[in-house]
Amino acid sequence: MVVAVEYISKEESDGVESGQERHGVTGILAVQGAFAEHAAVLDRLGAPWKLLRAAEDFDDSIDRVILPGGESTTQGKLLHSTGLFEPIAEHIKAGKPVFGTCAGMILLAKRLDNDEHVYFGALDAVVRRNAYGRQLGSFAATADFGEPGDADFIKDFPLVFIRGPYVVSVGGSARVETEVDGHPVALRQGGILATAFHPELTDDTRLHELFLSL
Repeated sequence: MVVAVEYISKEESDGVESGQERHGVTGILAVQGAFAEHAAVLDRLGAPWKLLRAAEDFDDSIDRVILPGGESTTQGKLLHSTGLFEPIAEHIKAGKPVFGTCAGMILLAKRLDNDEHVYFGALDAVVRRNAYGRQLGSFAATADFGEPGDADFIKDFPLVFIRGPYVVSVGGSARVETEVDGHPVALRQGGILATAFHPELTDDTRLHELFLSL
């Protein structure tokens, strides 16, 4: 997926107000990482979005949040320095939808097994940062998402990994939604979706559609 240059300078979708009643506004964390790619997917779906760069950007219009891929340590520091950590933490604590991809999964995890930092600590899983390393840093696969028979089951979803996190263990509150070679790469827990891969880097919008339905 190639993102148009216009997304580098856009701060919100053209239809924030007109689409608000349909979906509410998705706040996309935009302090670092692949936020523009998520914005492009939401535009394709006609879903309003707004970039979150500072605490004042998180207003009452935001009803769901995307935590994009990128560098989790940098994002964690910037979440605090921008004042965005607290409103997003409250959003997650209230059970409202949040979608974490790659670094976003790390930010959501209850514990990291190779890092003393804990960020939102909401997802009942232990995750390892950059576990695939340089040699297996980028690869692609295809897998199903969810359970056959479920209304939101997704068949043959393309998975793009870029030095993704490794799910070490999953607690009882979270459900494994996707596996690669028998290992979890996507989790779901209430309003939380978390993937070790980057759905925003494909042309398949089905996982974003699922997120918008939460």
